[in-house]
Amino acid sequence: MDITMVSPEERLRKLGITLPQPPSALGAYVPCLQAGALLFLSGQLPLKEGRLTCPGKLGEAVSVGDAQEAARQAVINALSNVKAFLGGLDKVARCVRLNGYVASAPDFTDQPQVLNAASELLREIFGDEGRHTRIAVGVAVLPLNSPLEIDLILEVRE
Repeated sequence: MDITMVSPEERLRKLGITLPQPPSALGAYVPCLQAGALLFLSGQLPLKEGRLTCPGKLGEAVSVGDAQEAARQAVINALSNVKAFLGGLDKVARCVRLNGYVASAPDFTDQPQVLNAASELLREIFGDEGRHTRIAVGVAVLPLNSPLEIDLILEVRE
């Protein structure tokens, strides 16, 4: 079957991914905000059942492999917020931008490798419409001692 004929939610099922309940905001902000055809998502942490999947910094307590799984979890959390806000993932026309922040030891420089897992998952779910621009930034510390935080900008179908 042509990948363009398969819905994002069907692709999630084929990947064995079930979207969780959307995580609650951890502060005084909203998880999603639509401006015209663009949907802006607030930062997403790799929370699973209310807990970080692997706390700490890359280059210290967290391996690249564990951080890649955390990046995938952050995307899954983001998509659960998107689905709750839009009513379904089929309303996403394309992924425009992924901003990624990686809590890093001073000599850690593989932030792009960590975030590739998030980028690849978006491509698996949305096909070519999942290709996006991206920024990968190393930072000293993130909320709750998270190893990473991502946010997305998506184009929405009218």
